Amino acid sequence: MRIISAGRSLLFALAVLAVSAASFAQVGISIRIGPPALPVYEQPLCPAEGYIWTPGYWAYDYDYSDYYWVPGTWVLAPEPGFFWTPGYWGWGGDRFLFHEGYWGPRVGFYGGINYGFGYFGNGYQGGRWDNGRFFYNRSVNNVNITNIHNVYNTTVINNTAVNRVSYNGGNGGINARPTPAEEAAAHERHIPPVAAQTQHVQAARTNPQLRASANQGKPPIAATPKPGAFNDRAVVPAKQAGGPYNPPGNRAAAQPRANTPVPRPENNVPRPRTAVHPNDLPPRERPAPPNTGNPKLDQKYQQQQEKLNARQDQERQKLQQRQEQDHQRLAQQKADEARKEQLEQQHQRQTQQLEQRHVQQQQHLQERQQRASRQPKR
Repeated sequence: MRIISAGRSLLFALAVLAVSAASFAQVGISIRIGPPALPVYEQPLCPAEGYIWTPGYWAYDYDYSDYYWVPGTWVLAPEPGFFWTPGYWGWGGDRFLFHEGYWGPRVGFYGGINYGFGYFGNGYQGGRWDNGRFFYNRSVNNVNITNIHNVYNTTVINNTAVNRVSYNGGNGGINARPTPAEEAAAHERHIPPVAAQTQHVQAARTNPQLRASANQGKPPIAATPKPGAFNDRAVVPAKQAGGPYNPPGNRAAAQPRANTPVPRPENNVPRPRTAVHPNDLPPRERPAPPNTGNPKLDQKYQQQQEKLNARQDQERQKLQQRQEQDHQRLAQQKADEARKEQLEQQHQRQTQQLEQRHVQQQQHLQERQQRASRQPKR
């Protein structure tokens, strides 16, 4: 999903401010058809200390005129003291706008959407930071206390009516507006979704089973233990759809009328392509240099990061070369369209698996760095 910064287009920024007083986060994709209801699912076990839950949501793919489910997942916080503010869909007067989520010292406005697991429409009751460590509220989080000891139990009284509505405003949407505290939180220092999250979204886009038209609002992968871990045995399927969903009607409404131009995202942003080959993947985001206060440890981690980047770039290039050789071989054999389509599907799976593996490698490196930073200096 594309993220559009306010400074990128003054005209678009003014339009966004005009249509919605609740548009405090960056605004991305817009569409005239509202997203399906949130599916019912359980939270997978927290993989390790320092991971924070990011709830699942419906994203939109212009290539297929369809929503697709981005599974909820545990994400390693980009720095101590930061929380995740989920993204949300909001009615902007004549269309739905997606407000991108972000990391920050406080949880801001996320449309009043009840995502569950501590995100009940206002703030976050799933945990707190204390002296650089995240403590988990076991009443709303699935945590193994054998591996994670920094836990507590606080019963959360959820005064929000339990429903599965996934958007703010408009016909049938959540009627919520940001509080003064949430408005203030929106102006604090933020970090956009980290690389693991953007790659998680990309992996969801390339999975046909996650499209609403295919799963009827009940995705087979509702949540994962880590970003991109779609093949993990701990993957959680949805128990049920959050409400009735009629894909043919929604998809038909999303299509342009005859002899009318194809609708484009706001600000004429090009539609994202489904990654079939490594060259289709977005440039790899380079993590910021570490700053643990231990120069030797920072230097060691930076060297490991550069080595991992080089190896992953090389693996991308090798896979691209192999896939190009496959295309040349089919051209020489004068293969029919069916075989070409089959090969493209195979290449898409290979590319997705490679990207998922790279996401996991990056996560493991970050985990090692965090564990090392907690060790006393010698």
